[in-house]
Amino acid sequence: MTTSTPAKIGYAPIQIILHWLIAAIVLFQIVFGESMVAATEAAEEGTALSATDAVLASAHYWAGISILVLVAVRLVVRLRMGAPEPAEGNPILAFLATATHWAFYALLVAVPISGLVTVYNNPEVGDIHQLAKPIFIILVGLHGAASLFHQFILRDGTLWRMLVTTK
Repeated sequence: MTTSTPAKIGYAPIQIILHWLIAAIVLFQIVFGESMVAATEAAEEGTALSATDAVLASAHYWAGISILVLVAVRLVVRLRMGAPEPAEGNPILAFLATATHWAFYALLVAVPISGLVTVYNNPEVGDIHQLAKPIFIILVGLHGAASLFHQFILRDGTLWRMLVTTK
């Protein structure tokens, strides 16, 4: 008689917390990231920076570092705990989901690093760093649309797995 481990159908609480925490910080970065641009331009031009932009630019810096640290934790957790199998269905959708998730991981590592390189080493990298904003917006939109598609069209419980811990 062979015993097998039941398939994992949901995420662990730590995975859910990390997902939503990183998502909230990325949203903050998208909405308030322009303050870092204002800070960079003020420094280049030798002009004064508003107090609001100064606080938000500092928050952008620290939020980027937080994302980098949290993504490192998330990747370690994912490697140790795994992830649920995609819902039964179309292999093309499963491939797109996997590709989108790894694109998120790549951006979540590359963008904070490019920001740090911009600040400490090479200001020209800032132009590349800024290209991440529209890419993130597109990925977040696709990710959100896909989760709603799974929830309301396919009704396969995919969205629920990132909202509630299941075994």
